[in-house]
This record gives sequence, structure tokens and C-alpha cells, in this order.
Amino acid sequence: MHSAAPQAHATDPDDYKVKDAHPELGEQWLNSGSSDGRGWMSSERFTSTYDLVEQMFYLYIRVVKAKDLPPSSIPGSCDPYVEVKLGNYKGRTRHFEKKMNPEWNQVFAFSKDRIQSSALEVFVKDKEMVGRDDYVGRVVFDLNEIPTRVPPDSPLAPQWYRLEDRRGGGKVRGEIMMAVWMGTQADEAFPEAWHSEASSVYGEGVFNIRSKVYVSPKLWYLRVNVIEAQDALPNDRSRLPDLFVKAQVGSQILRTKICPTRTTNPLWNEDLVFVAAEPFEELLVITVEDRVHPSKEEMLGKIILPLDTFEKRLDHRPVHSRWFNLEKYGFGVLEADRRKELKFSSRIHLRICLEGGYHVLDESTMYISDQRPTARQLWKPPVGILEVGILSAQGLLPMKMKNGRATTDAYCVAKYGQKWVRTRTILDTLNPKWSEQYTWEVYDPCTVMTLGVFNNCHLGGGEKSANGRAARDSQIGKVRIRLSTLEAHRIYTHSYPLLVLQPQGVKKMGELQLAFRFTTLSLANMIYVYGHPLLPKMHYLHPFTVNQVDSLRYQAMNIVAVRLGRAEPPLRKEVVEYMLDVDSHLWSMRRSKANFFRMMSLLSGMINMGRWFGEVCNWKNPMTSVLVHILFLILISYPELILPTLFLYMFLIGLWNYRFRPRHPPHMDTKLSWAEAVHPDELDEEFDTFPTSRPHDTVRMRYDRLRSVATVVLYVTPFKVAALVAGLHYLRHPRFRSKVPSVPSNFFKRLPARTD
Repeated sequence: MHSAAPQAHATDPDDYKVKDAHPELGEQWLNSGSSDGRGWMSSERFTSTYDLVEQMFYLYIRVVKAKDLPPSSIPGSCDPYVEVKLGNYKGRTRHFEKKMNPEWNQVFAFSKDRIQSSALEVFVKDKEMVGRDDYVGRVVFDLNEIPTRVPPDSPLAPQWYRLEDRRGGGKVRGEIMMAVWMGTQADEAFPEAWHSEASSVYGEGVFNIRSKVYVSPKLWYLRVNVIEAQDALPNDRSRLPDLFVKAQVGSQILRTKICPTRTTNPLWNEDLVFVAAEPFEELLVITVEDRVHPSKEEMLGKIILPLDTFEKRLDHRPVHSRWFNLEKYGFGVLEADRRKELKFSSRIHLRICLEGGYHVLDESTMYISDQRPTARQLWKPPVGILEVGILSAQGLLPMKMKNGRATTDAYCVAKYGQKWVRTRTILDTLNPKWSEQYTWEVYDPCTVMTLGVFNNCHLGGGEKSANGRAARDSQIGKVRIRLSTLEAHRIYTHSYPLLVLQPQGVKKMGELQLAFRFTTLSLANMIYVYGHPLLPKMHYLHPFTVNQVDSLRYQAMNIVAVRLGRAEPPLRKEVVEYMLDVDSHLWSMRRSKANFFRMMSLLSGMINMGRWFGEVCNWKNPMTSVLVHILFLILISYPELILPTLFLYMFLIGLWNYRFRPRHPPHMDTKLSWAEAVHPDELDEEFDTFPTSRPHDTVRMRYDRLRSVATVVLYVTPFKVAALVAGLHYLRHPRFRSKVPSVPSNFFKRLPARTD
């Protein structure tokens, strides 16, 4: 099995648009059968637990345990396992060595669409090292007699069944405890079940194809305020030290500036901010070091502190500072050295706290899905519920070669807030059908849900990439849903194109069908939220610098990727990075052009108004000029009509534009994002590695192009305008100097942007 390069679709403009889909949501299963209605083949019961997905029916078999199994004749023991057979499909449990009363507790699920038999056979066999496995006994079920279970009914109780011989002529020794029922994907046994569609997967791959729900670790900002140190004596007593402090939490390393004055009692008063995750596994390591010369640094003292001992701060009030004794480098190994150290020790003055009033950013702020502070005490009640049905994908491009055939093993990942969802993997198809529904609590409507489709490269066969390294799950495409653009209590069913920007241009990788519904709990709470800042107040009272935000976000993303990668099955690093937009902070000429033309489109209304007024003054259209003069005379004669006329004009414009309102949630616009019209060299620059892998002449040409853009910007922007804006900003009234944004500013910032 190896990767296959996907081929592009035809560039049809309609292929890049969101399309209406009409799936049969909440479908009931009606079939003719026996009139008594006992069996699932004739059931007319509704299964309405999942109303945003198509109902998919499965035959579930739970094999619990067996007892009193007979030993084989030669070794005198039994290595039992169970084989479940339905038509041409077979599933088997693991085997136990030398155990007469084994316990499996394993569930099998057979899709109703693939059932080819009217009888279910369950065999108990004895595994042999050489030759065919011995037959112990079997149980046969008539599918017409199998009951239907509809959640929220309690699980079906398993029963003991006597084993019979191969031909059904009589009972044999041994019993097996089982439960057999008909259910849907809403059944709680569905995620953990062995599915007949995945019969070719073995080993660890069985766990990697199951659907799972993950929760991101709880992240904190750790603020270390390094104030001062005392008696930091250098190893060379003939010189005064150049001292700085280095702090480390896990793989994060930060350092203060070198104290400007050479002294053994340095003063820094600098803040070092880290990202930490619960449960706190890392330690805070503080070292005081002396820069002897630019290529050599000596450690003078060290202290190691556990993170769970620090105070958790909920607001901007300062916490108490503490003095800590430093262990001198090289001391503490022998008890005599430790006693000598305690007589005289260097000290460091620190103020350390865990910040609970911030929201730890691990994703791009443009597509943020959660804005709550870390401390649960500061959370507001939810304003709504988001229900998402991940239905299917259509026309996916083949991502790998398997047995000489191009195919895709696709699964979908959805992320909103701290909750991640991974659907099961559908094997060997370019049109996978998941039909899985999930629910999230919504605390802020101005948030974004992200869904990504991936190709599973970990099916248990020890897959390797082309360069011999471990295989990585390849990304197929991504879809974003901005909740503020949704109507409440409406079900949206659309097919989203999976568009990917590659060095060759825009490529459509397929379509993803979704059904979602946003239910608001209180309209008053929604209006209340729109008047408040996007982020918690601590982000405005004590803001981080731009470099700090980028660095902390990168560290938070790494922590989330590591923690989710330790789950079973793991949500792999490449998946987490793609969902969290690891490269969203990178600059590109294409993005700069897109933002520039968006700004120009914002000012185009004023420019068009100026042109229209010029045409009126120059009598380009005499009829329009006459009407404008008449309106001007009326307003001068009756000034009380100015405001009503203005409001009437705005109302008519809004009424006219209402006809052209978007019918679908926003999606990637290839024209607005300049993904179609971008120059090939600019696209190559965007996908270039760091450091660059291009020739020096190409890099020089790109730098010259960037300088020309900067020159144009400086030339177009007059110095007087820049000086005027800066002066008015710094001379503004104290009423407008509040660090927390005003209500109109919050409302404007919460309006949907065209960044999607």
C-alpha cells in the first residue's frame, strides 16, 4: 500500500459552490414481514434518537462469555474463541489459552444493507496450533425472531444458550452467554463494535477505525514574574557577573534579558509566560546563569518547583511574591555539601501564578471555537446547542493504492470548543457514508466549527510513506461553519466542496454532506453576548504582545497534539495541526492582495457615491440632476423631512438588498481569496519551506517585489494623514481610553467577516 497522487477535477465554477442536499433525515425502516411484529424484519417502530442523519440499521451480537466448555482429546485443555457468521461475513473474538470459562465481552455489528442470509450462526471453536481448529458447538438464530431495541431503552440483557452440534441434531456440553438485537447507529454499542465493513482490518488497526470523542486538556497560562536575586556569586570572584534567568517548563524555554548593571544582586522585573496543561506533569525549572562570554554561560543556581503548588489567579489582582533558595550548581550530591550549602545560599525573588482569567488560544483567532476563560468559576451559562450530523462524502479523490487499485479510507474529524469528534473509518470507497450525529454546547454564537476529512493510513499493516518513515494520515479537505450566520432552530442540509490550495492551484478533493441545527436557549442571552468583548477581560487589561500570542499559541497547539496523540485510538499530530491551522500566521502575497481588495471594496461605496455626485454636478444625466435639485429644494424648505427621507432611503436599500441575501452558509470564495487569480510564483512562494529551498535569484526577485509593495504603500499613504491619525489617537479623551472595548465596538467586531 502506498500513497497515490490525487488528480484534479475539472475547474467548473459551480463545483466550488455550496449545494443543497436533500437527505432522508430521521428515516424510519418499514418492511413487510410477519404480522405479529415480533421480529426486526417487520418492525414499524421509529428510531428518532438521531434526527439529523439517515437511520442506518445494524444487527448487533454481544458475545459475553462461555462456561463448561469440553477439553480437547489430545492436550486435555481448550483454547476457545467465537466465530460469528452471517452470510459471507465472518467475525471472530480473540482466543484464550487453556480456559474452560472464557470471557470476551465483544460486540459485532452487521449492516442491514449487507445482510445476505436469514439465519445468524455463532460457532465456538478450539484453536489448534497445527491443522484446522476443532469445532465445539454452535447457536443458530432466526433473523425474523430478533427483537429491535430503540434508545433510550435499557440495553438488552444477555442470556445463556446451550451449544448444539454441527448438524443441529442435539445439544452438546457447554453454554454461551449472548445478546442479539437490531438497532441503529444511536446504540451505545455502536462505537466499540466490530463492523462487517472493516473485516479486512486486523491488529492495532481495529482500534484506529473506530469513532471516538476526545476532550482537549485544560490549558493554563503560567506567569513567572522574575523580580530580583541576591548573592548570586560568580565562579570567578575577580569579576562581576552578567546575570540572567532561564526558566523551563517541559520543552518551553524562556529567558530574561541580561541585567544592565553588573552586580551580584541583579534586578529584572520581567514576566515569562508559559502554557501548562492539567494534570500538571511538567516541572518549573529556574536557573540563574552568568554569561562569561558570548559563547559560554555558567549556571550559578537552580531550583525545581511543581506547578500544582502555585496560586490560581482569576483576575488582575497581584499575587504574593516569594523568595526561593537556589541550589548551587554541583552541590547537593553529598550530604556534607548540602549542609555547607544551607549555611549560605543565593536567593531569587519570584511571583508565580496560574492565570485563570485568560482563554488559552490554541487555534487561529479568526476561526476560534471557544472563548471561555480557563477558570470554570468565570464561565457563563450556555446560550444554545449545536447539533451536527456528519452524513457522507461524495466523489473523493483516491489517496492511496491498495491491491493495485486507487482508493481512499476516509474518516471525518469535527472540532468545536474543547470537544473533538472522530467518525469511524469507511474503507475502500470514494463515497463514504458515516451518518453520525454529535452535540455541542454553545457559549458564544460568534464562534466557528471546523470539520476535516482525512485518509486513514494506520490500518494495522505497518504502512510506510515513500521516504520510509511512518505513514501520516493525509488531509483531504476542510469545512468551517460560522454559527453567527445560522438561523436559529433551522435545519441546514448542504453539500460543501472540499477545496484545497496546492502549489498547482485550487483543487477540489470531493464534497462533504452535513446537516446541522443551532438551537438558542434564550434570545435575551444572545443579545447580551453581542455587547460583550470576544475574549475575557484579562486579554484587554493585561494584553500579550503579538509575538507572545503567536509563541503561546504554538506551544498550546503542541501540548494539545501530544495529549490527544496519547489517546486510544490516537488523534494524530498531523490531524490536530491541520484542524488548528498551524500555518495561519504565515505571510503570503496572495493573502495580502485579498485583504487589500477587501479594504478597497469597503471604501468602494464612498468612491461610487463621489462619482455619482460628480455626474450630477456635471449633468451627465439631466433627469437625475433635475430630480436631485427638486429633492434639495424640498429638504431646504422642510428640514424636518431630512431624517425621515434618510431613513426611508436606507430602508429601501435594505429591502432591495434583502433579495440578494446569501441562501447558504458562507464557504471559501476562490475569487475573494485570490486563490484562482494568484500568480504561480506567488503561490510557489506561499508553499516554500523555511529556510527557503529556491535559488538565490528567485529569492532576490521576491525580496525586490516585497520592497516595491512597501514603497507603494508608503507613497500612497501621505505622511500628514499618518501623523493626524496617530496624534488624534494619543490625544483622545479619557472616556475613550478604556482598555475594555465599548459596546458598539464589540457589536461591530462580532459581525460576520468575509474571511471565510
